[in-house]
Amino acid sequence: MDRQQIIMNYSVPPSADDLMVIAQSAIDSLPDELAELCEGLTVVVEDFADDAILDEMDLEDPYELIAAYRSGKQIAPGVQSKSASDDDALILFRRALLDMWCETGEDLNSIVRQVLIEEIANHFEFPEEDIDDMARRHYQGML
Repeated sequence: MDRQQIIMNYSVPPSADDLMVIAQSAIDSLPDELAELCEGLTVVVEDFADDAILDEMDLEDPYELIAAYRSGKQIAPGVQSKSASDDDALILFRRALLDMWCETGEDLNSIVRQVLIEEIANHFEFPEEDIDDMARRHYQGML
């Protein structure tokens, strides 16, 4: 497996732009079963989830939400598209990601890629076993 790694050394916390570079690299190397679903997916980095998203997910602490997949247009009322559209966005919440990075001490690139795998797979209703398998392959690919 051809492995591309972005090495960054920080004297200040990674910015939203830094996380966008990491996320784009991760999107470009997603497992095949997810990559084919991500055509047209926009990745956005925000510092925190806004109050509307926190209320929707019944969360009080913005550090609890690391990412959210926001679906664009429906095909028909109640029928969701089976692939990302140009209106779909995966939002990464910078401060929560950085908090996780500090707490775990894991590689930031790996954390972002893992979050993307889990969030996209959950959105498209992959079974937990498949998500675990993709995560395991991701981890083994990083070694």
